[in-house]
Amino acid sequence: MTKAPLRSLPLSAGGVHRQTPAAQPAPSHRGHSLKDLGQLRTALRQKAAEEAAHRARVAAAAQQCERERVLFAQAVGPVTRLRDRGLADVQTPRPEPEARQRLLDEQAALREALSDEVDVETLLLTDDGLSFRRASIGLDVLTKLRRGHWAIQGELDLHGLRRDEARDTLSAFILQAHQHHRRCLRVVHGKGLGSPGREPVLKAKVQRWLAQRQEVIAFTQASGPQGGAGALIVLLGSRVHGHPQARPAFRHPAGV
Repeated sequence: MTKAPLRSLPLSAGGVHRQTPAAQPAPSHRGHSLKDLGQLRTALRQKAAEEAAHRARVAAAAQQCERERVLFAQAVGPVTRLRDRGLADVQTPRPEPEARQRLLDEQAALREALSDEVDVETLLLTDDGLSFRRASIGLDVLTKLRRGHWAIQGELDLHGLRRDEARDTLSAFILQAHQHHRRCLRVVHGKGLGSPGREPVLKAKVQRWLAQRQEVIAFTQASGPQGGAGALIVLLGSRVHGHPQARPAFRHPAGV
């Protein structure tokens, strides 16, 4: 440990010089202070630049909105604000989109594809009333269909329609029912009581048309309470990834 230098003081009363340690200089932090001030000045400048850029963006957005408002007002012209009637803003669910043009195209294609001359007599079963089923459908399905095992989910009445009108209406009905997952349908074609010769005009044609639809997996003559010989109970295949599936996938008791 080094000793501080001594300095001379005036003589004391006894004529003796007194010596005291010299004061040590305070340590200097000037280098660090200047460096910190430089960093602080740089940070302040950067913050000021960011704030200026933000203000410029806000001002530009406000100017753009004002220009668009003026253009809209000039294009629309004078307007009158509607009186507030105090009505509730009720958000009702929007209906599902319907591809009308596609339906028209499909109907046109079906009109050309469905033939009145297709022979389905060999496919019809007449054991217990007129019926039809695909090869992959068992007889038990027809039995349940006759007995009303599945609830009717849609009905179409073809009374009074001409042949082309009936064909287009039936095609659209089957297509829409299949798209909405309705499986069991009733199609009324009439008994022909009002036709010349009292013979049903549409009965045989409806059978041919249904047999040509890939959505139809079975149909049978309706029971008495459901229309008897003047109607058919039709079963559609279920939709799996957009394609019909043969086996019925639902079990609802009749009348439910």
